[in-house]
Amino acid sequence: MLERQGVITIHGNPLTLMGHAVKVGEEAPDVEVLDNDLHPVKISSWRGKVTVISTVPSLDTPVCDIETRHFNDEAAHLGNDVAIVTISMDLPFAQKRWCGAAGVSRVKTFSDHRDAAFGNAYGVLIKELRLLARCIWLVDRQGKVQYVQLVKEVTEEPDYEAVLQALSRVVGKP
Repeated sequence: MLERQGVITIHGNPLTLMGHAVKVGEEAPDVEVLDNDLHPVKISSWRGKVTVISTVPSLDTPVCDIETRHFNDEAAHLGNDVAIVTISMDLPFAQKRWCGAAGVSRVKTFSDHRDAAFGNAYGVLIKELRLLARCIWLVDRQGKVQYVQLVKEVTEEPDYEAVLQALSRVVGKP
C-alpha cells in the first residue's frame, strides 16, 4: 500500500496518508461505505448528480461538527442536482445520533469503519490514527473528479468559499 508522509499534520505534527491521492480528472473510485442503518452504498449511486464528498476524522470533534453543519446549511440552497455526503470512520450508530442531535438532515453521513475502503481508495486514511483526513472532492454527474481540497492541518476548517466557487462551476451556474 502506498504511503505518503508529511502531506498533512495534526497540531503541526506530520502524519502518513495511505493510498493513492485521487486527483482532478480521475474517475471517482467506486467503493462501498455504510449508511446510518448499516446498508452498503456505492459511490456510483450518486451518478447523475454533482456530488460533494467531504471526509472528516470524526463528527464528534469541534471542527468536523462545524464543517458538516456548514455544508448542511449550504445544501439548503443547492437544489436536488447536488448531493452532499460526509464520510468518516465513526460508527453508523454514532453518525445517526450525531445527525439527530445536530439537526443535520441535508448532508448524508456514511461510515468507512468496516474496512477503510474509501480511505484507502481516495488516499486519505491516516495511518497513525485510522481516521480519515479532512478532504473535499467535487464529482460531476458522470463520476469524474472536478475539484479536490485536502486540508493540510487536520484541526483547521476547509476553505468553504473555494469549494462553493468550484461547485458553482461544476453545476454550471454563473
